[in-house]
Amino acid sequence: MNTANAFAASEAAALSTRFDDIWLVAGQRIPFADYNGALRDASATDLGICAARALFDKSGIPATEVGAIIAGNMAQSSFDAYFLPRHIGLYSGVDANVPALLVQRLCCTGFETILGAAEQITLGKARVVLAVGAESMSRNPVAAYTHRAGFRMGQVDFRDFLWEATKDTAPGIGMGDTAENLAKRYGISREETDRFAAQSFERGCAAWESGWFDDEVSTVENARWELDGYQPRAIRLADRLASFGRDSHVRPTSLETLQKLKPAFGGVQTGGNSSAIVDGAAAVIVAHGDWVRANGLTPLARIVAGAAVAVPPEIMGIGPAPAIRAVAARAGIGLDDIGRIEINEAFGAQYLACQRELGFDPERANSRGGAIAIGHPLGASGVRLTHTVARQLKADGVRFGVSSACAGGGQGVAVLLENL
Repeated sequence: MNTANAFAASEAAALSTRFDDIWLVAGQRIPFADYNGALRDASATDLGICAARALFDKSGIPATEVGAIIAGNMAQSSFDAYFLPRHIGLYSGVDANVPALLVQRLCCTGFETILGAAEQITLGKARVVLAVGAESMSRNPVAAYTHRAGFRMGQVDFRDFLWEATKDTAPGIGMGDTAENLAKRYGISREETDRFAAQSFERGCAAWESGWFDDEVSTVENARWELDGYQPRAIRLADRLASFGRDSHVRPTSLETLQKLKPAFGGVQTGGNSSAIVDGAAAVIVAHGDWVRANGLTPLARIVAGAAVAVPPEIMGIGPAPAIRAVAARAGIGLDDIGRIEINEAFGAQYLACQRELGFDPERANSRGGAIAIGHPLGASGVRLTHTVARQLKADGVRFGVSSACAGGGQGVAVLLENL
């Protein structure tokens, strides 16, 4: 099914920006850990600090060069969560006088850190921006919102925030149900969805075995961070681990194994062909070309443009399709000019619906595995996807690439990069 004009209104209303001489300079992330796994005891703040420190260490760029911080996170995972962007900056070595901002656009949050960085540079607010996405799914709280004034008999209402937050109360359905709606709309079968999931695992495993992630992922070790005049922070791995160095959900997973799993929402989606619930963080440096050239650096890619769109909440997963069309139109290029595509695999059927809607060659997309295999730490995925595309453009000698994702509530964001 291809409905080229079905989302024309979404594309026309897109919030899009084209950038001039803004660069993705470097990036780094920590391994993504399965839910309640190696990183379960670390807050999103500490995961973000790990990613930022790894970025400065790996790139050799001094943290003191940073003039602004934009961090993204969805669910609060510690009592000091309000301070997340500020503490990421302080404990990763950024100058204490540099301001920090928290952004959130649900599953598209990570993209917003990068686009916000590009916009701040365009406005002349900063020349170098640290963009970080961090999420602890394991530390999502069990919460109550109605008891500040006390308890009534039999009306104690504590709920699992991680589960409840997957339900969109406007259409009255969960995120998985929106994927099932797309499966019906685009005629996507359980067989196709499982085959795509098996491919994601296969590609993720192959990328790790080939060493593709060696330059992207930094091992996490138990650490204590001292800051003169302030309280120290620390990260401790669970299960007495001394180090954690590889995405734990990426594992050999056969089609036969996936086909044995029961439907999670009464249709084609299962726990095996949906994005993995993981903890993780990723960080990148975004900078103006004048600073890049003055320091003799070779950046990863130019940030060409970005776009955010809205789509009906009940089919929220289709968001990347109009977002990618909108960002291509903003840049004045066609979809056929985009050689590498990363679309977040929130659900297998959701990704396949986007692929059918756009009609691109599947070999151009998610070539090193996606969120079904690697995982989807909500606030961090957009940073990972954009960094991944930039690396792929360099490695494969391709000019244009795009990263994109859907977001609960019915949104999509896309970031267009150029390899020069």
